[in-house]
Amino acid sequence: MPDSAYLAEGPRTAIRAIRRGDREEFTRLARDSVELHHPWLELATTDEEFDAYVALFRQPDREGFLVCLRETGEIAGFVNINAVIRARFQNGSLGYGAFVPHAGRGYLTEGLELVVRHAFGPLRLHRLEANIQPGNAASAALVKRLGFRLEGHSPDYLFINGAWRDHDRWALTREMLHGPS
Repeated sequence: MPDSAYLAEGPRTAIRAIRRGDREEFTRLARDSVELHHPWLELATTDEEFDAYVALFRQPDREGFLVCLRETGEIAGFVNINAVIRARFQNGSLGYGAFVPHAGRGYLTEGLELVVRHAFGPLRLHRLEANIQPGNAASAALVKRLGFRLEGHSPDYLFINGAWRDHDRWALTREMLHGPS
């Protein structure tokens, strides 16, 4: 069933804030999607992990969104804006992923575009970064479709699946999306 708390809607998807009541569906989808996400990321697959994950979004430097199918309200993916820095920077770092069985259908592309517009609109951010492991071609293709530019390479950037992983740094600014203000 569609959710009246959508923050933005596209042709097929909508975004909304993640909440505690999403625990059962999210953890089930995360468990079903472990192979899809390995080795790129690890998600909350237990109730305890989910509760800790949702608690992160009570902090002022994080925003957590779910990408939902407009017609049914089913969760198709997630997008997080992490490490938000205000003042002169107005920057956030993205984390995202699609869930089986909805991966590969363009839902995450549409949902991430909605989050980007929300970030540059109501959240008043100026810049978003996506840090992607070099071998993750699907994730790099996703941000390229949305106009992100490759800015550099960061060795040993994030600790994922038991090791420090290199990442390529992609970024998008409000001006790249909307033009000069």
